[in-house]
Amino acid sequence: MLDIQVAFKYVPMLVQATGITVELTILSTVLGLLIGLAAALGRLSRHLAIRNIMGAYIWLMRSTPLLVQLFLIYFGLPQFGVEISPFTSGVIGLALNVGAYNAETIRAGILGIPRGQIEASRSLGFGSARTMRLVILPQALKLIVPPLGNNLIILTKDTSLVSTITLAELFMRTQQLVSATFKPFELYFACAMIYAVLTTITSLLLRQVEQRLMFEGGHA
Repeated sequence: MLDIQVAFKYVPMLVQATGITVELTILSTVLGLLIGLAAALGRLSRHLAIRNIMGAYIWLMRSTPLLVQLFLIYFGLPQFGVEISPFTSGVIGLALNVGAYNAETIRAGILGIPRGQIEASRSLGFGSARTMRLVILPQALKLIVPPLGNNLIILTKDTSLVSTITLAELFMRTQQLVSATFKPFELYFACAMIYAVLTTITSLLLRQVEQRLMFEGGHA
């Protein structure tokens, strides 16, 4: 029999654990964007070695499960004398994973800019770095925000996997409460609703960013 009061009773504890989930998401997002940008530019590099290294990184991250990647970082690295806390391992694992997907998104956005834009910039005396920073990336941003937003939403939900490396974020806290109360449906449903709220807020914020970019583009 359903006991809704149990869910309401433990919601404050779940909300408190949600703070760790949000922190994980924010840090992993920022680091993942930086990694993605670096990897995308590396894939577009004139140097074959850099292209191959970035290509191998993207292939590896996209071809293996995130759960295995988290286990390699948290449980595998201590074998070589490198011990990292569960939170730091989670941030690194999530950032490396989403960074690979971001890299392909950013690269596609850059390639979507007409070649004439680059040639026009060069004719004005812009170097490669300046052309990328002032001309290509600002235009590519309008193309890549929606898919990057999807990656962020997926990342928010993927933070639940960090529970497997002993970090007491939202999902692990829910599991602990289920073990103590034997009320799986009520508590897992409450957990699902919190994730739904997080992803909905993220989607609304991303929509605002997209609309602002479209507005600025229409008045450029």
